[in-house]
Amino acid sequence: MFTRDFADEAAGYQSVLTEIRRDLHQIPEFGIDLPKTRERVLASIHGLGEIHLSELQSSIVLHIKGAQPGPTVLLRADMDALAVTEATGLDFASTNGYMHACGHDLHMAIGIGAAHLVATHKDKLKGDVIIWFQPGEEGHGGADIMLEENLHMITGSKPIAAYGIHVTSSWQAPYTFGGKSGAMMASASDMLVTFKGRGGHGSSPWMAKDPISVMNEAISALQTMVTKRFNAFDPVVVNVGWVRAGDEHTTNVIPETASFGATIRTFSPGNLAKVQQYAGELLDGIAKAFDVEVTYDIGAHPTEVVMNDPAATERVRRVVKETFGEDRWMEWPHPIAGAEDFGSIVREIPGAFIFLGASPDKDGWMTAAPNHSNYATFDEGVLPDGAALLAGLAFEAVEDWHSAQ
Repeated sequence: MFTRDFADEAAGYQSVLTEIRRDLHQIPEFGIDLPKTRERVLASIHGLGEIHLSELQSSIVLHIKGAQPGPTVLLRADMDALAVTEATGLDFASTNGYMHACGHDLHMAIGIGAAHLVATHKDKLKGDVIIWFQPGEEGHGGADIMLEENLHMITGSKPIAAYGIHVTSSWQAPYTFGGKSGAMMASASDMLVTFKGRGGHGSSPWMAKDPISVMNEAISALQTMVTKRFNAFDPVVVNVGWVRAGDEHTTNVIPETASFGATIRTFSPGNLAKVQQYAGELLDGIAKAFDVEVTYDIGAHPTEVVMNDPAATERVRRVVKETFGEDRWMEWPHPIAGAEDFGSIVREIPGAFIFLGASPDKDGWMTAAPNHSNYATFDEGVLPDGAALLAGLAFEAVEDWHSAQ
């Protein structure tokens, strides 16, 4: 098995991958324009294959050609950081107001390690591997931009499989890989709502049209709507993340408008359309009952459900267990409500998204600071195994394809 040999070889990459990860951790960048990040990644993959750069964002595609013709496999590592001020106290902590609080610095290091393994052994590769270093995962549509640019088609044929790894600081035991077939992560979208009433004096609410009270009714009713109109075994989440109304320095004024924003999470493609219908009817009805106006955008900026292909996921299970041992695989019992634009990739290409436990706290990982926390930390010791698995999956997918012909 390729992956077993790769795991032994990748162990020797530990120090260089750690250095790359720490360099990237100190220069986090936000969104789709990541010039410093792209420069550092390019320096680490120089000479490994053909490089394709986007003019629309800071993405990189590395194309490694095998010695023999065959299918293409896509590997993906995301690059962007979050607008979070780091508080970890690490010697290599970010100081620019952004933070790799979701581990994308580790993802890039894993992708770079996989690239070196594939390139080193391309004489045994019966096909092609393309590695996406993708910006804009954190809600900026980076994967969709790369797909629209046909950067998955640079070899002339659509990849037969796509794989990505995501580290986690608290969701699963350190050094375990995990996943499941079918829905793995939710579709995410936004709900933005504004009620417009009539301002007035706080002492005489009957002479105004108070939008705050209406907004409160709507927020409460939306929670009831979710539990009463959707199957509990195909969950829907509507969670309000911000509210805005009035002035914090004034308590005796009824404002003219009140607004809120919520995130919507669904696991079935049809459920987002139902949320749009049911929530719209609810908001219109509440506004009418209180004689105020309402405007809304429901389902804005949606991402796809991450749907793991059964065959691709079974390949991951087999490779992890045979390479690292039975205890290194964790079968997820259900999907999580987090979202990932890898869902756009597996919409086009059968693939699997894999989680890798990377908490530095071997015993207290369940209560460690989670991904997206400004206190989140990750164990760099997982980098070689992550790189070996990604590279090995590419080779195994190609070999399986040839065996089936």
